[in-house]
Amino acid sequence: MFYRDDRLALFIDGSNLYAAAKALGFDIDYKLLRAEFMRRGKLVRAFYYTALLENDEYSPIRPLVDWLNYNGFTMRTKPAKEYTDSLGRRKVKGNMDVELCVDAMELAAHVDHVVIFSGDGDFKPLVEALQRKGVRVSVCSTIRSQPPMISDDLRRQADNFIDLEDLKDVVGRPPREPRPEGTAERRWPRDPATADIVATPVPVEE
Repeated sequence: MFYRDDRLALFIDGSNLYAAAKALGFDIDYKLLRAEFMRRGKLVRAFYYTALLENDEYSPIRPLVDWLNYNGFTMRTKPAKEYTDSLGRRKVKGNMDVELCVDAMELAAHVDHVVIFSGDGDFKPLVEALQRKGVRVSVCSTIRSQPPMISDDLRRQADNFIDLEDLKDVVGRPPREPRPEGTAERRWPRDPATADIVATPVPVEE
């Protein structure tokens, strides 16, 4: 339930939201997402969390990060750490749960309603803590993928569950067609929120 006079804050777990949208077969248009929640309440802040896997030349998510930073989102980023596990497989660590929790608790006194875009069950204690402060908490993920992308404990704890598939017609766009083999990658589209960019957040180890 949303009320137009509510002070509202969004907390977007970038890699988790990307995975949920991908499982449902669409991409997120962040310009439309922000506009939708501005319509639902008085949007105080929209945070976006992602780890950046940098190399010598280019970070694939950098265009999206830059666009969001200039278009009303508060960015929280940190370098992802690469390592090799005991089986010789390349792994990436870039979990930003702590940063999201700290920001949410700091902002709790200034908002009425928080929306967390993640299905990660680790956020259940955060939801409980926000509720104890009188903040309503909605969680946005999906149960319509196989397997479901949201923890059952998190869904039960939230005041309101928004299935991402129900937002598809409002904030989604068709996924970009795969790039033909041998063609150059288009790295800097004019507008990452509405052009054909598909920036994949760093897949991290929990």
